[in-house]
Order: sequence, then structure tokens, then C-alpha cells
Amino acid sequence: MPYVARTGVVGVAIMPSVTGRERSLEELLYHVTQLALRDAGMTIDDIDGIVVASNDQLDGRAISIMAASAAVGGVDRDILSTPSAGEHAFVMGALRVATGQYRTQLVVSWSPTEAAPFHEAQHLAADPYYHRKLPLDEVSSHALQASALLSSVPGVEAMAKKVAEKNRQNGRGAYPEQTGRSENAIKVPWPLDAGMVSPPVTGAVALVLASEEYVNEHPDLPVAWISGMGWATEAAYLGDRDLAQASSLAEAARQAYGEAGIADPVGAFEVAEVADATPYQELLAYEALGLAPRAEWGARLDDGTFGPGGKLPVNLSGGALSLNPVYCTGLIRIAEIARRVLGRDGANTRTGLAHAASGFAMQYNTVVVLRRGEQGAAA
Repeated sequence: MPYVARTGVVGVAIMPSVTGRERSLEELLYHVTQLALRDAGMTIDDIDGIVVASNDQLDGRAISIMAASAAVGGVDRDILSTPSAGEHAFVMGALRVATGQYRTQLVVSWSPTEAAPFHEAQHLAADPYYHRKLPLDEVSSHALQASALLSSVPGVEAMAKKVAEKNRQNGRGAYPEQTGRSENAIKVPWPLDAGMVSPPVTGAVALVLASEEYVNEHPDLPVAWISGMGWATEAAYLGDRDLAQASSLAEAARQAYGEAGIADPVGAFEVAEVADATPYQELLAYEALGLAPRAEWGARLDDGTFGPGGKLPVNLSGGALSLNPVYCTGLIRIAEIARRVLGRDGANTRTGLAHAASGFAMQYNTVVVLRRGEQGAAA
């Protein structure tokens, strides 16, 4: 897709697990926004527009953007909202800059846990005539997806357990003070078990996007350029889908890789963050992203290809299997790659892959390729 302007990420703030009741949601959003602006060396006056992603049902209020607008700096400033998923706010913000009409965008998403029971809030996103009657929530849809893989891939349960253990170990290293803490219980339907699903937590994430023109005016500003981006959607009705495949993810990857000129994903990327609400989703992502066909899943897990120190480490942050702020976990996958490409905390990543999935059984898929820019110059 031809763009008028190149877009990059210049600031990131990730709060993957927030506990306690000391701060209101508005205070939390103000805090994560200010952290992202500070990371970019900017103030809210440098921001042309804002895109937020929130869910009224999970927030427990109508039109969540009305409560969040002032906290994120939206008063007297152009602001949009998407209720579908956090990663879609990133796509919208990037496209707004890419049109050439904006030089900067602030992208913010959050996922509270006040709504109780959590799965009842998710029911409201389901088809009212069929899926709500099941009753369907995200975890039960992920279990249906896992059962489809169990029937089609021999030995996949053992592979899934290896993925879960890898990501939980990664999470204990990346967020040692936060991983494993949750006030929320969750029922785990077969064939999933308690080690394959992380309970929902409160979290928030913010990114600052800037055009090439803005970056070039600030030559000392580190930047993670969006080299490729793609998104696609599965059919909403589960009966119309093959849950043992991720065709929309394969299409999103085709779009992103085409824009970025990626022919060999395993060799092109130094690190990847992929959707892993369950380990079965990460396995599906290996295939659809071109990282490993299902016939090689077991071998690649055994030889450590996707582990720390492997050829392509996947989910060094621990992913959603460690910390799962459900609504914004997809945007966090993008933010984790952006942090590494920006060189935060000593990271030295030049090219990274981010995959976000949301909805029932990975209905929505987004793929982003990020590359480092040198001293603000386009790479």
C-alpha cells in the first residue's frame, strides 16, 4: 500500500499489570500517557491527534472515551476511538500519520477488571442468537480452537505445554515483580488447563507515533520505523471457520511482509512477540507467520529456536501467558517490539516482528514489522 508519509514509533510506555485501588482509571491513563510522552522527549503540545481503544463492557460505562479524553490530553485536540481492540488503534494512528495530514499521534489502550463476572461482559460481544446461548466468551472460544488442533496435530498438547513453560519463564525474567499476581479467578475449559491461560489483569499501554518529517527535525530522536503492516479478519460465525487454521493471520503476514520486503521471516527478524492467549495460539502463529510449519513445531521447540538465545526468540516479555490485560494485550505485543527496536533497557534489536490477535478464537489479526532508524534518518 503506498503511503504519503513514513511513520515510526518514538515513545512507548507499558503497564502490563496494575494492582491496587490507589488510582482511578483516569489517573492511570494520565500516568501511562505521560510516561510515553516522556519516553519520546515530547509533551502533549507536540501531539496532533490521539487514537484510543477501549471497551465499554469491560470499563463498565457507556462511551469510555468520554471518561478518558481529558486524561490522555484529548480536550481541544483531535481524538478518535475504536472499540474493537488495542492494536487497531495503532493501525488507525499509523494510517493517520501516513496520510500526511498529521505529524504525530498518541495511541492509548487499557483493560480494566472491574466488570464482574468478566466472562459475562465478553458475552455481549457475541452473536446474540447463537453464540451467546452457548454461552461463548474468549476463553471458551480459545478452548474450541485448542480442541480443533488436538484433533489434527499429533502430540500438540505436549508442544503447547512447552510453549507455556517457555513464556512463563520469560515473563518471570521480564516482569519479576508483576508476573503471577492476579486478583481474578478464571474457569478453564477443556482441553486447556490452568497453566495454559493467564487470568485477566488491569493494564494500560501508550505509544507515540511520528512522521519522517518530524523525526528528521529531531535528529537525536530514536525511531522504530513501521516497515510493514497488515491486518485481516476471520468470519464471525465459528461454524464458518476452520479453527485449526489461522488464514486471516497468514493474509495479514503476507501484507506486512510484502511492504517490508521480507522473504525469510526466521532469518529477517531478531525477535518476535506473538499472540498467546493460549499456547495453541502461539503454535498457530508459528505456521501462519511463516516461522515454522506444524510438522516442525516439535523440533523447533526442542532445539530452542524460539527460546531465549535461539535463532528467533518469541515472547521474551512472557506474552499474555504471563500477564494478560485482555483488551490491550495485542497493542502490548507491538509496544514490546517497539521498545526493543528503540534500544530501551539496553536492547540492540534492529528488526522485530509483532503479531496481535483479538476476538473469539483469533478472529482479528494484525502484523507489524518494525525496523530501527539511525539518528532519526529513515532506514
